[in-house]
Amino acid sequence: MASMLVNASSLPGMPWEDRPAALRSEVLWRCSANPVITRDQTAYSNSIFNSAVVPFKGAYAGVFRVDDTARRMNIHCGRSKDGVHWTIEDKPIAFAKASADLPDSDYKYDPRVVFVEDRYWIIWCNGYHGASIGMGYTYDFETFTRIENPLMPYNRNGVLFPRKIRGNFALLSRPSDSGHTPFGDIFYSESPDMTYWGRHRHVMSPDTKHSGWQSTKVGAGPAPIETSEGWLLFYHGVLNSCNGFVYSWSAALLDLDAPWKVIARARPYLINPVKDYECVGDVPNVTFPCAALTDGDTGRVAVYYGCADTATGLAFGRIDEIVDFVKKNSIV
Repeated sequence: MASMLVNASSLPGMPWEDRPAALRSEVLWRCSANPVITRDQTAYSNSIFNSAVVPFKGAYAGVFRVDDTARRMNIHCGRSKDGVHWTIEDKPIAFAKASADLPDSDYKYDPRVVFVEDRYWIIWCNGYHGASIGMGYTYDFETFTRIENPLMPYNRNGVLFPRKIRGNFALLSRPSDSGHTPFGDIFYSESPDMTYWGRHRHVMSPDTKHSGWQSTKVGAGPAPIETSEGWLLFYHGVLNSCNGFVYSWSAALLDLDAPWKVIARARPYLINPVKDYECVGDVPNVTFPCAALTDGDTGRVAVYYGCADTATGLAFGRIDEIVDFVKKNSIV
């Protein structure tokens, strides 16, 4: 795998810790400072988790899910010099509407952020007659504009690809229902203009045959990472245990030109809830990836993930080792 290429910018200052000697067999390892974002880092927050981070002007910016002490779900802007220590604004992002008749949101949660062409696109789970996908953008993380919802309710886990595919913007999503979705498949859609979406294709279903950790539902995580082996997609899977849902995560490889085609998909998970901060919180036993920083020069990756719907953790790995893990342990 030494010759594998990663299409990502140089990011030499990204958060990083070498793999501990005691974890020689682990493909991903957790940051020693976890949780890197705690539940009370804004004035009124009950929890901060399932959030999105990108490089920005020599440092880092992000959009964070913040549930306040009234348990209202919203998204806030934040900044960091090193990607580990964060300052998160006390007030939610105030989006300007691209059109005056754009409906208000009942809530916003689980954002993703990805730079595509000339701006940073933000995607989140948006409250509009149930769970839908909301979308907006910013150029500077100072002013934000909200545009039309790309798809009808019910849907969530919207994730944009970092470049156009076949001349169109590309999106992953998970159609759902009005509740906690006792099912969950990932679908692919394309758009010429970020408004009208079509060419819907099925990507993957929960797996009940090979791996119980992803037997109830699956959902896309951070924006896919382009490699010479295919799009590397971190995704979460859910097990419905006798004591409730358990959220773990792993990775898959998607075809570069037809991303609804799964090249390989890992049977084992990469991260599952084992640490206290992942097992104890508002929703126990949850690890939920939403953002990844990648250094194209070294192939290092740092993945931000929600912990027990309460705080935010960080895990490290190397793209070539992760791709090798997925291919060697594939259920496809």
